[in-house]
Amino acid sequence: MFRNYFTIAWRNLTRNRLSSFINIGGLAIGMSVAILIGLWVADETGFNHQFANHRRIAAVLQNQNFNGKIDTWWGEALQLGPALKTGYSDLFKHVVMAGWNGDHLLGIGEKKIKTGGNYMDSEVLEMLTPKMVAGDYSGLREPGSVVLSVSAARSLFGDAPAAMGKIILLDTKVPVKVTGVYEDMPDNSDYGPTKFIVPWRLLVSNEGYEKKLGWGNSWFQCLVQLNEGVDMAKASRAIRDVKVKASPGDAKFKPQLLLHPMDRWHLHGQWKEGRNDGGSIIYVRLFSTIGAFVLLLACINFMNLSTARSERRAREVGIRKAIGSLRGQLIGQFFSESVLVALLAFVLAVGLVILMLPFFNDVSGKKVSLPWGRPLFWLTGAGFALFTGLVAGSYPALYLSSFRPVKVLKGTFRVGRLAATPRKVLVVVQFTVSVILIIGTLGVFRQIAYVRERPVGYTREGLVMVPVKSADIRHHSDAFRNEVLATGVVQDMAFSESPMTAVYISNSGFSWPGKDPGMQDDFSTVAVSPEYGRVAGWQIVAGRDFIRGLSTDSMAFVVNEAAVRYMGLKDPVGQRIKWGDNDGDYTIIGVVRDMVMQSPFEPVRQTIFFQHTSFSAESNYADVRIRPGVSAAAALDKIAGIYKKYDTDNPFEYKFVDEEYGSKFAAEVRVGRLAGFFTGLAIFISCLGLFGLATFVAEQRTREIGVRKVLGASLASLWALLSREFVKLVVLSLLIGGPLAWWIMEGWLAGYTYHTSLSWWIFAVAASGAVVITLLTVSWQAVKAAMESPVKSLRSE
Repeated sequence: MFRNYFTIAWRNLTRNRLSSFINIGGLAIGMSVAILIGLWVADETGFNHQFANHRRIAAVLQNQNFNGKIDTWWGEALQLGPALKTGYSDLFKHVVMAGWNGDHLLGIGEKKIKTGGNYMDSEVLEMLTPKMVAGDYSGLREPGSVVLSVSAARSLFGDAPAAMGKIILLDTKVPVKVTGVYEDMPDNSDYGPTKFIVPWRLLVSNEGYEKKLGWGNSWFQCLVQLNEGVDMAKASRAIRDVKVKASPGDAKFKPQLLLHPMDRWHLHGQWKEGRNDGGSIIYVRLFSTIGAFVLLLACINFMNLSTARSERRAREVGIRKAIGSLRGQLIGQFFSESVLVALLAFVLAVGLVILMLPFFNDVSGKKVSLPWGRPLFWLTGAGFALFTGLVAGSYPALYLSSFRPVKVLKGTFRVGRLAATPRKVLVVVQFTVSVILIIGTLGVFRQIAYVRERPVGYTREGLVMVPVKSADIRHHSDAFRNEVLATGVVQDMAFSESPMTAVYISNSGFSWPGKDPGMQDDFSTVAVSPEYGRVAGWQIVAGRDFIRGLSTDSMAFVVNEAAVRYMGLKDPVGQRIKWGDNDGDYTIIGVVRDMVMQSPFEPVRQTIFFQHTSFSAESNYADVRIRPGVSAAAALDKIAGIYKKYDTDNPFEYKFVDEEYGSKFAAEVRVGRLAGFFTGLAIFISCLGLFGLATFVAEQRTREIGVRKVLGASLASLWALLSREFVKLVVLSLLIGGPLAWWIMEGWLAGYTYHTSLSWWIFAVAASGAVVITLLTVSWQAVKAAMESPVKSLRSE
């Protein structure tokens, strides 16, 4: 029976080649989109899941209250680790203090590599359980040890086992012994970039942190692994007041600790008023919805074309019923056709995915691939194809099998006007989805453009940041600067504690005239050299800039407009500010326009710029303004020569400020590009279906067109006749899809503090684009039918 079903299904496919091509091609594209999005979603939702203990690992975060506003920090004091180990061993199997993953130099002899790594407590290996190629999980118990990833070991030694026992230099000055080699951790994990780990104690002892830092210095990470059977929420409640009990001086900020499970780090990383409030999960839901809708569009094509050709299948249904076929058998026949189409489409979809994966990975920033060797993938694929076939074939099977044989065989059966209504509804659904995708994509790119055009308060072009890693440059900063200026390729140069595109330090304990005694202040602070403002090109709105050689400027502040608003000062210049226990008062000498140094999507934070008393020790970046008209490559080559003279150990590195600023839009640009890619495919699928329907309608009305031509109808009037119905459906789609798109995009934009509004032109572009695409798709068949000779079309009459 089933063999007969599929034999007839194959004959029908080969007999109607155009509709079969449209059905199979449309379903294949829809399936390929669904597969790509499925791979992406699996990669996102599987983030960190490769670690055996991922369900019991958490990061310790803290909420702090600043004047009624709750901020959530990932940073913790180094004292927290020992406090949790000694006081809560019944809850935690492992407690790991760690720094932050960053690039470091590893070297042996003349060979050096720059790679990512971190300082972490020795228990981290037992917590993350990476596969050890050499050594074991005790490798970090020696203070001067290091464990390498396989890729780092091969880069340094050519072979992983050969690294064991070797002494390498960390950042050109700290000798460490290789005591273990582990397989690189997965790319879709927070530890994929971690190519080596050195003991936490090494960082603490080398920097003297135990003496320098207290509970108020929340600079580090704290990770925990729960004991078996311990509830995450219960453990989180138990440690809530650890900090406030250990450091009563911080009670004014109402610090509360909490646990953030590893499974939620990647997709649920956004916090608002102390509550976990979304994150990248919104994009998983967004693209999952897009994938489902694109597949739905392809299924709608199949339904439309199958039911549109119902008159051609009516006699077949009548004869089958007359000779005894049951309706269930006919339903099985039509389902077999749709499943066959779906299976052929799935094979083609896999081929399309193979072709599109390199482009998709480039756009999405992923390294996903088809899991060929996993039986689950093929079972899922077969089930996916079967499900798609059943969905696509459900309406045609039920509709076609309902025809009455008496009417069909007497020749009195007509599809009628109402039979076309479901097809029209499906076309409206198709184009409603397409319109929403078009408006959504335009909205995403409009938001990116809006924020990129935001005034940043300084001049990015020609500005270069050079990381300063050598004490020789810090201690001879004036000589270094003079030599760079003497090259003639640099307009000016300054030093700063933070880069121009970020602020690393925040401070509190400031007092000023009129401050509310109960106010808990919090400022971003940046130590700079006197030339910083001139190099950045900041805009002074009141007072003056720092002046080199002016001794009083060592106790001076330049503040931004946000700081003036924050302090509530009407005449800020000349106001005296007390900073903690520092001797003497600082004086505000200038106010500058807000500089966008952190997230361009958020308000500018209140920021204080000052000259550090021992600035040479605090200069982390050399900020260089290249002279206009000078080649950047030539300028950097000369700066590099001077840099290497002062720092022979570290490679010369630099970042253009405009490029670094542009990287802040990477996530939004990626979303926009992916949405644009899928929108294009959705429109193409819709057009395929529209083309198939237009072909059928033109064939169905061939004799009518012939009569109209004989009676004098023009080509233009016949084109309008055949196109009008489709344009009406698309206009209806616009009326439905426009408000829905507005509602969806308003919700998305509300997630950004600094955001654009949805301009009327976005809807106008989407509307005009949809109509033009419809006319172009339909016109070819309409014009072809209108130009057909009436003699030929009326011959059978």
